[in-house]
Amino acid sequence: MRLTTKGRFAVTAMVDLAKHQDKGPVALATIAERQDISLSYLEQLFSRLRREGLVSSVRGPGGGYRLGRPMDEITIAEIVEAVDEPLDTTQCGGKENCQNDHICSTHHLWSNLNVRMMEYLDSVTLGAVVRGEIKRVISRRRPRKKAGEASELTACEAC
Repeated sequence: MRLTTKGRFAVTAMVDLAKHQDKGPVALATIAERQDISLSYLEQLFSRLRREGLVSSVRGPGGGYRLGRPMDEITIAEIVEAVDEPLDTTQCGGKENCQNDHICSTHHLWSNLNVRMMEYLDSVTLGAVVRGEIKRVISRRRPRKKAGEASELTACEAC
């Protein structure tokens, strides 16, 4: 599963906008330059973000964009969904026809992963990202057991 350019750039641009809007409306050309994103691509993304009420535009000299709501009321999931970015790990796009027009044996595994990803993105606000509250997750991988090695999990690890 990959979050494609549309979703990544939309989130990146919204973070930039949130960081700089205190000085007034932010021009897309300024965001494009700071983030090295094509201006025409940003215009397409912001058209969608505006339709969803995540940003508002200010016309005229000194115009640009502002957040449509406070940054702590905008979730990353809303941004991704606004630009029509599908987060789907299933092979069939959720249609349950992944294997010869039938559901495959791993369909529910990937569908549940989709739900978890969206739950996570819905739990993170734009404000949290701007303030740097999203920390790196340290890998929780367990060391692999060697063949024949007994598992010694504590009660907590078994959960």
